Amino acid sequence: MDKKNILEELKQEMDANMSLPLYGAANLVFGEGDPDAKVLFIGEAPGFHEDRLMRPFVGQAGKLLDKMFLLVGWPRESVYITNIVKRRPPGNRDPMPEEINAYEPYLERQIEILNPKIIATLGRFSMNYFLPDAKISLQHGKPAYFGKYLIHPLYHPAAALRATAMLKALEEDFKKLPELLKNPPPRPEEPKIQSKNLNEDKQDSLF
Repeated sequence: MDKKNILEELKQEMDANMSLPLYGAANLVFGEGDPDAKVLFIGEAPGFHEDRLMRPFVGQAGKLLDKMFLLVGWPRESVYITNIVKRRPPGNRDPMPEEINAYEPYLERQIEILNPKIIATLGRFSMNYFLPDAKISLQHGKPAYFGKYLIHPLYHPAAALRATAMLKALEEDFKKLPELLKNPPPRPEEPKIQSKNLNEDKQDSLF
């Protein structure tokens, strides 16, 4: 079975899981893009427009994200885009820890299926999922290994829309992605630690 069909099965499983937070209060926004994409973009949770259209990043923040794709010459459909929490929290509030925890097993399976070369995190919630102690004001644009995955933290496009400095940083950090994809930095040799379940030898190694 190919990745597309496996992802569809996972989506159907999530859609049927009535125990998930926000079930019945918002639509499932599973994610979209190329199942064989080398770069996976992960945000925090859908917003109003995402809930309505059941697609990730289709509002104003999504339009800015599309501009970033144009900046590096990547069609939107050449990457994969999703969120940690896959239903809209009421009033676009931040996702709660219990919501993140509930959706985590599905996100992990989604990542395992996609198996990207780079995970580009959009915003601090997404970054802290992989790098819990990092501060986005310091870590943005600085890749870090999380197990076999190279994490590239980016400011959330919604935040960049509100601050010129963040917008400039987002553009500069985005421009690093094609080179990271072609020439990823070597993985540092660090003691193995146990963390989450994406693979058996995860480690947080910053450089």
